[in-house]
Amino acid sequence: MRIDIIAVGRAGRDSPETQLSETYGARSTALGAQLALGPVTIHSVEDRQSRKRNITDAERAAQEAKLLTAQIPEGALIVTLDAAGRQLSSEAFAEALARHRDQGIRNLAFVIGGAQGLAPELRARAQWSLSLGAMIWPHMLARAMLSEQIYRAVTILANHPYHRA
Repeated sequence: MRIDIIAVGRAGRDSPETQLSETYGARSTALGAQLALGPVTIHSVEDRQSRKRNITDAERAAQEAKLLTAQIPEGALIVTLDAAGRQLSSEAFAEALARHRDQGIRNLAFVIGGAQGLAPELRARAQWSLSLGAMIWPHMLARAMLSEQIYRAVTILANHPYHRA
């Protein structure tokens, strides 16, 4: 099962957040191959035009939703990241990934919005929503945290010693 993390915003290639996200994504891809999980790919989108225009937050979120949607693989199960989403333990998250894989889901797309959050039409397309906790996290940290949790889930499923609960 391919796993895509699709997020608004870009950071420099050498930023600590980008390095963390890519490191955990690569680890997940390597270990997940034996479990039919992966590859894990991170996609960034940025609407430079709307940043220059004086538009409302709702209009900006709608523009970002178009860019995010264009990156979602056809037929993917969509999971949005949202403070109001379900909070899962690492073990429950691993079980959810395994369940989707075992149900024959070929693509799983995690979608992270920008500062305005996700547009209602994109939220409506999601099969479920995941929360990283009650706090709001910057998209670059959310990306790194999600990447780590995907890796942790893979290690749980592989009985790898990384996860020690």
